[in-house]
This record gives sequence, C-alpha cells and structure tokens, in this order.
Amino acid sequence: MPNAITRFLAAAALAATATLAAAAPWPEAPVRMIVPYPPGGATDFSARVYAEQLGKILGTSIVVENKAGAAGEIGAQSVASAAPDGYTVLLGALGSMAINSLLPSKQQQYKFPDAFEGVSMATSTPLAVVVRASLPVKNIQELIALAKERNGELSFASAGYGSSQHMTGEKFQLATGIKLLHVPYKGSGPALTDLIGGQVDMVFDTMPTLMGHVHNEKLRFLAVTTKERAKSLPDVPTLQEEGVKDFDVSTRYVLLAPKGTPEAIRAKLYEAMKQAALAPSVQKAMASQGADAVPSAPAETYEALSKEVAIWSDVVKNADLK
Repeated sequence: MPNAITRFLAAAALAATATLAAAAPWPEAPVRMIVPYPPGGATDFSARVYAEQLGKILGTSIVVENKAGAAGEIGAQSVASAAPDGYTVLLGALGSMAINSLLPSKQQQYKFPDAFEGVSMATSTPLAVVVRASLPVKNIQELIALAKERNGELSFASAGYGSSQHMTGEKFQLATGIKLLHVPYKGSGPALTDLIGGQVDMVFDTMPTLMGHVHNEKLRFLAVTTKERAKSLPDVPTLQEEGVKDFDVSTRYVLLAPKGTPEAIRAKLYEAMKQAALAPSVQKAMASQGADAVPSAPAETYEALSKEVAIWSDVVKNADLK
C-alpha cells in the first residue's frame, strides 16, 4: 500500500508540474529560429523576414541562427534533439527534409516527420531554371538538345545533396531523358556565386535566391517550375509551356518545433505567424522576392510533411543518385 501511495503521489506531482509548465507564460526569453542553411538563401530570407515581425508580435527577440551542412540535416538534427519548450524552432525547406528522409545515405539520427511538431507553413516559391549566359542555349529545348549532345557533361549546382534544388534537377532529368552532372554546395548562396563565375552551367533554384540577379548579364532565365508563370517573372515561360509535361514543383518553407512542444505554444506561434503574414512589410518583402506568405494551422502543417514525402518518393526511387 505505501508503494502504491508513493507512486500515486509521484504521478500527481508530475502531472501538476506539467500543468504548471503548460500554463507558464511564453515566451519569457528569446526564441532561437534555426535555419539549416548558410545566410543568403531563400530559407534564410524567409526566416529573417518573419523573425523581425514575430519579435514585435510576441514581445521577444527571435534570433535567427544558421546551422548549415548536409543539405539541412545538421540544423534539423539540432532542433529535433532540443528541449520541447518553444524556445528552439526550425524554419526549413519542407521538400529537402522530406527528401532527406528517403535517402539511405543521409543516415538521419532522427525520424522525419515524427521528430517534429507542426507549427505553420511560412513561404511558398517557384523555382527557376537558370543557366550561365555563356552557355549556347536560349530556351529549354535547346538546353535539352545540348545536354543530350554532351551526355552528362553539363553541370548543375544545388544547395546540397538531397536538397529540393538537387531533386528538382533530378526530376527534370527524368522528365526529359537527359543526364546532367550534379555539383552540391552547402547552400544556394555559394552555388549561385559559382554559377555567376562560370564554374557550373545551371541551377534549379528558388525565386528569393534569384530575384536579385534577374538583370545580371551573366545569367539567363529559361523557365519556372510551377504550373503557372511566376508573378515576379511574367515573361519567363513554365517548363510545361516549354514542352516538359506535368512538371509542377514549388518550394515551401515550414516552421517546426521539437516533438512534445505544448500545443498551446504552437498555437500561439501560429497565430503570430498569421498576423506577421498580413503585415505590409512582410507582404512587400515576399513580393519583391517572388514568394508568397502562406501560414497554415499546426495540424494542417504536420499533415503536409507526410504528403511531401510521398511527392518525392518516386523521384528518389527512379533517379540515379550517387
């Protein structure tokens, strides 16, 4: 009987502690927003635009911290293993995280999406096919013809092995029957630098990364990857218009928390995301970069994680990944 009473009291104390923790005001300290890529890419852009506004809404600092490496795995792992108290969150590329979960070579130390709680979608953006201007092609069909002629010699840079930029390139190869040489970097920023420098031939990258270079004479925009033309690039055709059938790819950025983060905290952060998305400064910043603010409720956000895995599973299965 004493043991039973002891266990009951211990359980009651634990429940009371959990209740007090859930009822404690949040946030009482700065919140770390981990970006699993270097500064300068589309994920980093989305994080910094939201962080500034979220800080004003929540009354605390949202500190953006870049933890790059392994196509986002290092930063994602740091959040998956963080305390589920609402003070460490991840703003990552949904496609990249889903793809990483499908690649055996990644050897994830956490399970996606089970290691996370959904908070909110953040941003959605098309990708564009961009080549160095010195490459002798003016459109997608000429690019396909040159790629077939050179048979694996044309190179495309990406934000890392398994990134959405990489896998969009793989999907493009499967859809067109060509072979390209993949050159992975530690983020979109370094990849774009080498494209401008002529060290690689092309990229499949997101609009926030590319918008500042629309008028760069060293680059040529050939197509966007979404079903509809991008509002920010109305004169650039879609891949479908260029003869690549059923091609519709966009990159979405998602805000996640470690598994076990209280629902009340996630709900409060989502409400702040909704409010931030309506702020004129956020709307203006997103539009300038060819992106859209697209907040979503925590349950809807988590559901999208599994759907994204399904979207990329066939590409991972059929692509000749090395």
